[in-house]
Amino acid sequence: MAVAFVSPLVAVPSLSGISAAILAATLAAALLHASWNAIAHWIPDKIAAMTLVPLGCVLAAIPLIGIATGPSPSSWPYLAVSAVLHTLYNGLLMLSYRLGDLSQTYPLARGTAPLVVTVAAAVLLGETPRAGQFVGVLLISAGLVCLVCWGHRTNPSRPSAIAAALATGVVIASYTVVDGIGIRLAHSTLGYIAWLMLLGQVAIPFLVFCRYGRGLGARIRPVWHIGLTGGLLSIAAYGLILWAQTRGALAEIAALRETSIIVAAIVGTTLFGEKFGAPRILATCTVTAGIALMCLT
Repeated sequence: MAVAFVSPLVAVPSLSGISAAILAATLAAALLHASWNAIAHWIPDKIAAMTLVPLGCVLAAIPLIGIATGPSPSSWPYLAVSAVLHTLYNGLLMLSYRLGDLSQTYPLARGTAPLVVTVAAAVLLGETPRAGQFVGVLLISAGLVCLVCWGHRTNPSRPSAIAAALATGVVIASYTVVDGIGIRLAHSTLGYIAWLMLLGQVAIPFLVFCRYGRGLGARIRPVWHIGLTGGLLSIAAYGLILWAQTRGALAEIAALRETSIIVAAIVGTTLFGEKFGAPRILATCTVTAGIALMCLT
């Protein structure tokens, strides 16, 4: 893959199209991401969900740290910032799910991120997309936001839910850019993933335990296996994304991974009884068209 150097610190893969491997990894990550979010939404007790999903990530990260080469020193500042952002993301995500419906808050949060990442990657990394790729990002984002508009007509969200979802989207975009730089400096994809999942996920379970103490056990006992499974899916999903970011442009990957909202819509229809009407079909077609443009231009 061609490489463009925009600074002495980081080598940025050029925008030369998406390979089949990157496409497969990103779409697989989208499937896994939608799955663990569905698990987090399904668990009725959000305190239990907030504890178990990050804890699953931590438990998966510990053995990886033992076998992976450690990330290079130059990547540690990015790891530290990303760990804080991931902690904030977990809190905002659960707040969004508590205030609003999955079918509205999830697409709004995920649909906001690609546009912010596109702008940030162009400014910070010199990853300026070609016209067709930029239109593809716009189409994917428009398709995702369409789902929000559909949900708003049938079940309006409170302003607080919308604000929480938008804030979540900004945090997603922020850690995407930070990790896009950090993973390229790490020289150890697996090591970066392992340390990020440990540092970025351990705070929430610890804080929840400090707040609820022994009473937390009774809350997580009925769903511990499901919640920990969500954590394993989460680390697998983000691991695939970080791997893809070492080989592709941030804006393209950020937009493609948000196709998880289509999977979430299908899950919502089959498991949560939500309708998959004409607006969602239109959104699916719009997202598909955006993917085609990004892959073919």
